[in-house]
Amino acid sequence: MHSNKQMTHRDIKLENLLCMPTGNRNEPLTVKLTDFGFATYLKMGEELKLPLGSPLYMAPEIIERRPYDHRVDTWAIGVMAYICLTGTPPFYDEKPEKLKDRIC
Repeated sequence: MHSNKQMTHRDIKLENLLCMPTGNRNEPLTVKLTDFGFATYLKMGEELKLPLGSPLYMAPEIIERRPYDHRVDTWAIGVMAYICLTGTPPFYDEKPEKLKDRIC
């Protein structure tokens, strides 16, 4: 059955992942996403405007208060991958306004 709805989490970050060994060599790790407090369902083509999420992982469209959809979660996954590969975030500044400028 085809659904005309999409879910967006809006707060995907390393702190919201739970990782647990399975004990199986073929599937060494189970990863679960937690904290669905900002999650919502959207109809296909619908956009959101409320700026929610953790600044370090926010997509530019959220920071700039432009309409966005479920694809902001893909941005956050990319930020997590970058952190896992390099040990540092792709954009960083201690001052929130400068962090926003760097991301955008």
